[in-house]
Amino acid sequence: MEQLQSKKDIENISHEILRGSKSLDVFPTPIDKIIQYSDLVIAEGIDLKSLEKKYKTFFFSDALKSGLSKVRGFLDRSEKLIYLDLEQKESRQSFVKLHETGHSVLPWQKQTLQFLDDDETLDPDITEEFEAEANYFASITLFQNDRFVNEVKKYELGIPSALQVSKHFGASGHATLRRYVETSKHRCALLVLESLNKKGQVVNSNFRNAFHSTPFAKEFGHISWPEKFGYKWAFMKDHSINKRMKLDGTINLDTANGKNDFHYHFFNNTFNGFVLIFPKGESKKTRTRIIVKS
Repeated sequence: MEQLQSKKDIENISHEILRGSKSLDVFPTPIDKIIQYSDLVIAEGIDLKSLEKKYKTFFFSDALKSGLSKVRGFLDRSEKLIYLDLEQKESRQSFVKLHETGHSVLPWQKQTLQFLDDDETLDPDITEEFEAEANYFASITLFQNDRFVNEVKKYELGIPSALQVSKHFGASGHATLRRYVETSKHRCALLVLESLNKKGQVVNSNFRNAFHSTPFAKEFGHISWPEKFGYKWAFMKDHSINKRMKLDGTINLDTANGKNDFHYHFFNNTFNGFVLIFPKGESKKTRTRIIVKS
């Protein structure tokens, strides 16, 4: 995201919309007020899967229709309508709504009338500039710019803190954990797993992506992760015994400055596995306690 030339412009536009819609310092972030202020409408009760007939001659090619089940959001700028995949979680829909809003309010994107967004374009790692810009707009607007950092300061480093903050802003755990790590002043990294399987004693999962705080990358570099994870990984053993969350794990990793021991927190939200990694002594106690239900 640092490569985006428009980053500061997007931040300014986001702040103006938050302020103008009277959404700044309102929690959870009032998505619908932001959308209304941006002169857009959510196509209520209309699922993306019902759009094939309407857009058949213009947009829905055979190739697109074959992957329609993966589409999460669609902006028809000419009608100022946002269509959604109604089967995705409400917290996920919030991010998609703001992503599509970003396509509409960023003035240099106006030459494109329609945006159809799937799991690829909604992935924060996407390199296509318009999609990366829309993702950045969605993230900073949902988390209200510096309000996120100020809220995080109340809690000690850890997955329970990130999940607590996600409730405050009305965001998904996944989106919050990513922003939590990327904006952190702590040395921490986040590993995201997908396709977690467990058949008897055989467990495995696939690498989805990984993120690092600036202090972590400066000291340890970027960890080289495998494409697949099996039982030898401690957090996969946690998964094998149906651990939804573990907060006292330890792991040894190869880093840019040799092998190092780390603490890790593991969380499985049934869609993805998340492993928050940080060196020993990094997490400091705070006055605000979070009670974790097992």
